[in-house]
Amino acid sequence: MNAIRVENVSKTFVLHQQNGVQLPVLRDASLTVNAGECVVLHGHSGSGKSTLLRSLYANYLPDEGHIHIKHGGEWVDLVSAPARKVVEVRKTTVGWVSQFLRVIPRISTLEVVMQPLLNIGVPREVCAAKAAQLLTRLNVPERLWHLAPSTFSGGEQQRVNIARGFIVDYPILLLDEPTASLDAKNSAAVVSLITEAKARGAAIVGIFHDEAVRNQVADRLHPMGTPA
Repeated sequence: MNAIRVENVSKTFVLHQQNGVQLPVLRDASLTVNAGECVVLHGHSGSGKSTLLRSLYANYLPDEGHIHIKHGGEWVDLVSAPARKVVEVRKTTVGWVSQFLRVIPRISTLEVVMQPLLNIGVPREVCAAKAAQLLTRLNVPERLWHLAPSTFSGGEQQRVNIARGFIVDYPILLLDEPTASLDAKNSAAVVSLITEAKARGAAIVGIFHDEAVRNQVADRLHPMGTPA
């Protein structure tokens, strides 16, 4: 069953500080992703992988085409949806794990991880327990849980980011290099989380430059742009 349908999406960036130079990044991109499937965007640098992934989260607005997301019992086109609907989709349907953690300073790690689950009305004690479980699985020491993650190493911040992204059982997950700063042990923990998400029926779209991780999680590769 389809969870994502991308139809003929195009995106051109206009570089206003460089005399309006136009940089076409996506042209007629199409993609379908089923529930329980992990599709990895594959291509050389500049082929549009990140642009497509960000468009799936409505961070970028395509110039043409449609991005249909299965949200509850309805299809939502993120290209034409009002902002309120996009916020609703992000809250309950589409989860995002970026390469970098961006959070409010001075908020504790536990609170950062809990927040998406708190936002959908889950009791605080349940949120705290699940956050603790995820942080433990991702080898974030308990002594760090009550500290702000802005002071952590890159790898620690990425693991906090992953815990935050997986705390809600989103039907759709978008993963942008989730293991880029991780060692083999922590990469294996992320692979386990992805495998479990697929098993419960999540549709996953990701970018993975780590070939070993990519081979473990990908059901198929989706080529982007012209092969390098």
